[in-house]
Amino acid sequence: MYDWDDLKVFVAAARAGSQTGAARRLGIDAATVGRRVARLESSLRSTLFIRSAQGLELTASGARLFEIGLNAEAAMAAVAQVGESDVVGGTVRISVAEGFGTAVLAPALPAFHRLRPNVRIELAAHAGFLSPTRREVDMAITLDTPTDPRLFIEPLTDYQLALYAAPDYLKRAGTPEQIADLHRFDLVGYVDDLIFAAALKYLEELDPDLRPTLSSSSIRAQQQIITAGGGVGVLPCFMAEGLTRVLDDQVLLTRRFWMSAHRELSNTARLKTLRDWMKGLVVEQRRLLSPY
Repeated sequence: MYDWDDLKVFVAAARAGSQTGAARRLGIDAATVGRRVARLESSLRSTLFIRSAQGLELTASGARLFEIGLNAEAAMAAVAQVGESDVVGGTVRISVAEGFGTAVLAPALPAFHRLRPNVRIELAAHAGFLSPTRREVDMAITLDTPTDPRLFIEPLTDYQLALYAAPDYLKRAGTPEQIADLHRFDLVGYVDDLIFAAALKYLEELDPDLRPTLSSSSIRAQQQIITAGGGVGVLPCFMAEGLTRVLDDQVLLTRRFWMSAHRELSNTARLKTLRDWMKGLVVEQRRLLSPY
């Protein structure tokens, strides 16, 4: 008979991809993680991980058990919330697009904290997203529309993007008059094979043959490159302070952010409170998000 605690350790190891990462999350040592996983494998008479220098990779049996473990974890979390669904308190971990997270959400979080001091926010704002389905986060704000039926999904806000350059760069290089002219300019954009969402293929949308001269997987890094005179690039309008808009009569893109949370957690007071606050925030910031 397997031990429930061993299953929890296994889920943490599968989620982290390493014994060290699981140990860090669980507050135990890596050797204990290894013993617990080995004991579970022995109880189930099945190999759950392929171990290598790169970390832990799930076997077919391990993948099936991981899915079962996630469902069991969700059920246990739901049990823990019985009687607490109306209490506005606890921790919410949010995965959010880097630009929106740093330029819009982060500056507003102190106001949320003053409003709801019992809710602790952990903000994961970076290129790429963590998954509410895998319980890596409680809530995600994504560019692509989530499709997993286990998630509660709703639109958050539209926002606009345009072409920008530093004034000094335009003085030096001139100003493009049409999209075809961009082939003569230094362009800033994403690293093609590191793009995590199809919605980020801005340059390709303008002209399939455009290629960046300087590229980064980080939109904040792109903003800094453009600000430093590295070229012309597409940025969210809310990240373009101090920059000059280029081809303003020809280029204006619109994208949408989506909110998602695991259905088991979506009705908790802390998540409902945070979702409602975010909806109010984007209404307040509408001129920043969609100025044209």
